[in-house]
Amino acid sequence: MTAKIINGREIAKEIRKKIFEEVTKLKSKHKVVPTITTIKIGKDPSSELYLKLRDNACKEVGINSNHLEFEKNISEDKVINAINELNSNVNIHGILIQYPVPNQISQDKLMSVIHPKKDVEGLNPYNMGRTLSGDEHIIPCTPLSVLTILEHENVDLKGKDVVIINHSNIVGKPLTALLLNRNATVAVCHVFTKEIKQYTSKADILITAAGIPKLITKDIVKENAFVIDVGIVKTNEGICGDVDFNEVKEKAGRITPVPGGVGPVTIACSLKNMLKTYKNCLEGT
Repeated sequence: MTAKIINGREIAKEIRKKIFEEVTKLKSKHKVVPTITTIKIGKDPSSELYLKLRDNACKEVGINSNHLEFEKNISEDKVINAINELNSNVNIHGILIQYPVPNQISQDKLMSVIHPKKDVEGLNPYNMGRTLSGDEHIIPCTPLSVLTILEHENVDLKGKDVVIINHSNIVGKPLTALLLNRNATVAVCHVFTKEIKQYTSKADILITAAGIPKLITKDIVKENAFVIDVGIVKTNEGICGDVDFNEVKEKAGRITPVPGGVGPVTIACSLKNMLKTYKNCLEGT
């Protein structure tokens, strides 16, 4: 039996509708338009596309999206100074860093400088600590999108065996915390994991974000598993994820496609976080 294919675009559409309604109410109450600024360093084709899609989503829900652009050779100190200016600007309600950043700049350092109340991505150490401790205020966007998909599908995570293939600060670590907070049993795999099949073949829920095309094949997936593909890779055949989709969909119970799965939901979840940072700035929540 072919797996149910999760339509991320439809889930994102539902989220945007709710965000638009809440933004409209808050703008009427405060007479202030929510405004966020993205810091972009250099040019990267894939991030340019993502930024354009996010800008369109912001426009749809009534959020102003500005860009602060720097050349690739900018010094770290100058970017930090710019972040501090945005932190103190009362007209800016959210700050994001567009990844990737050049080698001379520490991604972690930039995130630590963003004020926690304006941290749209939820990656400032304070917000990350809240997530890890179970006080989920601003959750990193990609893990939040995975959680949103699971909740949309009414998945009860208690006792489920979950495997995550990614151990980054952006995806794997916060996602692990979110799942543990909901009493799932979580195994985390990465590039140094031996015999990945011994983990994936037992997973009720398999979440992969390795960026390796066809890493996940039918033979290493559990029958009727929920497969969530966070990977996104540009190949000669087009955009794909980590999962050999046509093969795995014949064995999985539910599966997200690439494109059209996690990506649109992640953008919609960034809007959720923008709404939170807006409220942080105006209402102190």
